[in-house]
Amino acid sequence: MNNIEINQTVSSPEETLEDGEIIIEEGAFTGFEGKTINITESSDGGSDIEAGIQFIYHMREHLLDIGIATVYMFSCYAFYLWVTKKIRG
Repeated sequence: MNNIEINQTVSSPEETLEDGEIIIEEGAFTGFEGKTINITESSDGGSDIEAGIQFIYHMREHLLDIGIATVYMFSCYAFYLWVTKKIRG
């Protein structure tokens, strides 16, 4: 596990950039001085492709759950269509 620590101090001078004419006003970054951002990177999984393959592989264990949820969704939609048909006449 890699720990990356980024320490950055933000000063708040008033400046104007030439391209976009962005003005940073005095006090805009008050309270951000001395903050530490810790970013942890885990190297146990690998890539996004491997995560996708693992997701599909583990999805096989939940086929019954997915089937029941699908039947329930279609039943609710059919009930909705039936109710709207009865209301309209």
